[in-house]
Amino acid sequence: MDIKYKISPSTISLMLDCKRCFYLHVVKGIKRPETPFPSLPSGMDKVLKQHFDRFMEKGEMPPELKEEEEVYGCKLFDDEEKLKVWRSNFKGLAYLDEKSKILLHGAIDNILVKDGKLIVLDYKTRGFPLKEDTHEHYQTQMDLYNFLLRKNGYKTEDYTFLLFYYPDKVLESGEVVFETKLVKIKTSSLNGEKVFKEAVRILLLDKEPECSKDCGFCKK
Repeated sequence: MDIKYKISPSTISLMLDCKRCFYLHVVKGIKRPETPFPSLPSGMDKVLKQHFDRFMEKGEMPPELKEEEEVYGCKLFDDEEKLKVWRSNFKGLAYLDEKSKILLHGAIDNILVKDGKLIVLDYKTRGFPLKEDTHEHYQTQMDLYNFLLRKNGYKTEDYTFLLFYYPDKVLESGEVVFETKLVKIKTSSLNGEKVFKEAVRILLLDKEPECSKDCGFCKK
């Protein structure tokens, strides 16, 4: 496969923060200085996938979702081989724009199925309960996932789910108890396509674009 550039929802998030940083990152390979990243979310992500897969194999919903009205009529996506690819950071859900040869790919956590339509289910780990606007930070990511699914020929609902986990208490036995919060997000595959096309436009520029006026990295 002839690929000019490979981008993901996380690199597109960089574009929304600063077009110049995005261009330098993808085209020139000049990345922002790395900052420490906590390992807990990655560890939680792994055990949550294993947890959900155990219920998927039994054809059941996990207790976190069983009583949620929003997911009534849904079941866990049970194509294990396809899910393995879609979860991979190296492959994931992918779409190649044939004209520009720019590949968009994103690794998902899980998929729900309802009436033949797919719904992205994404796990998020936090240290504290949600604020009113917490879910809004993931809007573009969810739009892009829906865009990717439709570009791969799947029917989707016009919404996705975020399942947040945050610590509640520690039992006398030493076990940490997490609270969960399911948030339904209305999504737009058209918005996902629009953002992707903007990313393609920027990457095909002859020179780096102007930096964001609020970018603390470009102004250093």
